Amino acid sequence: MYFNQISVVGLGCQSYCIGCPAAKTMMVVDPKRDIQDYLEIAFQEGMNITHIINTHLHADHVSGDQELSAATGADIYINDSVEINYPHKNIEHGDILTLGAAKIEVLHTPGHTPNSISLVVTDTSRSSEPQMILTGDLLFVGDIGRPDLPGAEILDEQVENLYNSLYKTLANYPDHLEVYPAHAEGSLCGRGMSAKKSSTLGYERKANHMLCFNSFEEFKNDITSAFPVKPKSFAHIIATNRKGADLLDACTMDKRLTPRHFQELMEDKGTLILDTRGSAAYGGFHIPGSINIGFEKQLANWVGMVIDPKSELLLVVDDREAYDRMTTELHRIGYDAIIGYLSGGINAWLMSGRPVEQLTQISPLQLQLLLGPDCPKILDVRTLAEWDSGHIHQARHLPLTDILEGNIPDMDKNQEIILQCGSGYRSNIAASFFKEAGFTNLKSLAGGIFAWSNANLPLV
Repeated sequence: MYFNQISVVGLGCQSYCIGCPAAKTMMVVDPKRDIQDYLEIAFQEGMNITHIINTHLHADHVSGDQELSAATGADIYINDSVEINYPHKNIEHGDILTLGAAKIEVLHTPGHTPNSISLVVTDTSRSSEPQMILTGDLLFVGDIGRPDLPGAEILDEQVENLYNSLYKTLANYPDHLEVYPAHAEGSLCGRGMSAKKSSTLGYERKANHMLCFNSFEEFKNDITSAFPVKPKSFAHIIATNRKGADLLDACTMDKRLTPRHFQELMEDKGTLILDTRGSAAYGGFHIPGSINIGFEKQLANWVGMVIDPKSELLLVVDDREAYDRMTTELHRIGYDAIIGYLSGGINAWLMSGRPVEQLTQISPLQLQLLLGPDCPKILDVRTLAEWDSGHIHQARHLPLTDILEGNIPDMDKNQEIILQCGSGYRSNIAASFFKEAGFTNLKSLAGGIFAWSNANLPLV
């Protein structure tokens, strides 16, 4: 039997290839939208992709099922109770799929969604006993799937389903069964996943606190106590996956724009400028009205929280290679309305004589000198947990999630404000929203608390 795990850094998405080189057949489980990895694996291993399985209707990334099916002719399988609008084959609890030496049994394990499935995998060339379970978004390494995404009206039912799937359905399987989830660290489909990408049922039963409750009531109280932020992109992604994503061939892939053409398009209603450069580069010069979400690990999640999925995007990138990487990230979460990018980057814009703005980056040592009775207002935009772990003495806490919801304090818009986060990444995002609200004297703490701590400066 052949088995391979493919991970997307940042989003935390994990997909799987299971097959049998002797039988020359392979399935792909929960494929990402950029499918080249799967095609290369099939070619290198001498297999044909014949099955595509979605363990559930995904909320955090656009499925690659349409793209992969179009490229290979493989059938798409999903639980038939999922409301989808494209051709597929139904799989239900107890169904068994056989690809040569690979035996895959379907389990109905609702909770993250009402229709979620898990796949029990047996390598029959070695043993008749199951070797692993692909848990979808039911069980993660160190966490479990969130039950709130399908809606508040069925939350109680979802919590009970989640409990039964974890504590009753999985109870029928031995400790040695290897666990391979659909997500790992970085995903917003859970609350605190491990960086480790696989585990065993036995270890999770001992170390995953969500599997250690003595009663359903204790489990329910914990799981409903807090849910992660739900990005704007989730509803759009669910709708896209329900109808079946457009093929990427239909998306504009390379549209270089001169500064003149870029400016004409940015003045159109609804067009949004996304500057993907690093914090310092954006601080030096940027196009007025642009939003800075730098190309880092959590980029896709922050795009999903900050930008309306229906926005038409103009990109500011360093070069064509950066543009290609960015479009891949955006397509993964369903942001397909990419109008083009500024040819020549910000330097071309500068040399054309068009207006620019700056966001002054202040160093930790510079900020330390300003502390005291006349210190500028310092706003810490990190999460509450980060704030509680240590913060600058004269800072005020204002989480970025509050800012994104429009909760900007009623303050003098001309006063000096220093925005600060963990590394400088989120403070630049916050600055974009403060500027849009009319604030004129903003600075960002370069390197954030990370740099502050490395400079051996105190936290309280």
